[in-house]
Amino acid sequence: MTDLPLRGFGTVVVGGSRGIGAAVAALLAQLGAGVVVNGRDADAVESTVGAIASAGGNAVGLPGSAADDAIAQALISLCENEFGQINALVNCAGTAEPSESSILTISRQEFQDLIDAHLGTVFATCRAAAPRMVAHGGGSIVNTSSFAFLGDYGGTGYPAGKGAVNGFTMAIAAELGEHGVRANVVCPGARTRLSTGAEYSQQIESLRRRGMLDEVSAQAALDAAPPEYAASLYAYLVSDLSTRVTGQIVIAAGGFVGRFDRPAPALLGYRVHDESPPWSISEIDRMFS
Repeated sequence: MTDLPLRGFGTVVVGGSRGIGAAVAALLAQLGAGVVVNGRDADAVESTVGAIASAGGNAVGLPGSAADDAIAQALISLCENEFGQINALVNCAGTAEPSESSILTISRQEFQDLIDAHLGTVFATCRAAAPRMVAHGGGSIVNTSSFAFLGDYGGTGYPAGKGAVNGFTMAIAAELGEHGVRANVVCPGARTRLSTGAEYSQQIESLRRRGMLDEVSAQAALDAAPPEYAASLYAYLVSDLSTRVTGQIVIAAGGFVGRFDRPAPALLGYRVHDESPPWSISEIDRMFS
C-alpha cells in the first residue's frame, strides 16, 4: 500500500466540521483524498478546511443542512467539479436527544426533528451520490449509526433514527452491489461535544441508576477515546482495501474494532401449517419459558 492510498479520490464528509467528522475529513485528506467538508456552522466548516489545508491536504467547504435536497446535490456537484468524481460519501452528521427525553415526554415534532437529522440527512445525500457512483462504476458510502440503536441509552428519536440508518444502509448495499457501490455503517464511540459536559454525564448516570446501562458500559461512555481513534475505520471503508466489505454494521470505540452479526431468527417452535392447527397462546407461552 502506498503512503497515499486515497490519492485521486473525491470524497464528501457530511458533518465534517466537528468531532468525528472533522477527524475523518482530516485523515482522508492526509491519505491523499480531496475532501468536501460540510456542516451547519459556516465558521466551523471554514476552520476545518483551513486546518486541513495547513497540514498540506486538499479540502473545500460547503456549509448548510445536508438534509436539504439542494445542499445534498450541491455537495456532490462540488466534489465532482473540484476532484473529478465522487468516490466516497461519509455521513457523520447528527444531533443529541435532550437529556431525560423518553416516549413519556417527547413531542411529535421533537421526534420528527431527530428522525430528519439522522435518517433524512443520510437519505438525501445517498440519493444524490448513488447515481453518480453508479455512473462511473463504483464508490463507497459510509454512514454513521450508534450503539444507541439497541435502546440502551434511552430516548426515542435518536435510537429510532440510528436504527433506521442501519436498515437503510443494508438495503442500499443490497441494491447497489451489482454496480460496484458498497455501503456500510460505523457505530463509533468517541469523545465529542455531544458526549462531554455536565448534562451528558448526568444522562449517563441516570441511565446507570435506572438499570439501562451496566457499570462497565457507563464508565466507557464517560471515558471515550478521541475521535481520531474512530476515524481510521471510516478511512478503511472508503479505501479500495475494503472492496469486499459491504452491508456491514461495524464498531470503532477507542482501541476496540468490532462488528454486529447480522440478525438471524432463533427457532422457538415449528409445525406444518396444513397438517396442524394454529399455536394456542399457552403453547406459545411455553416457548418463551
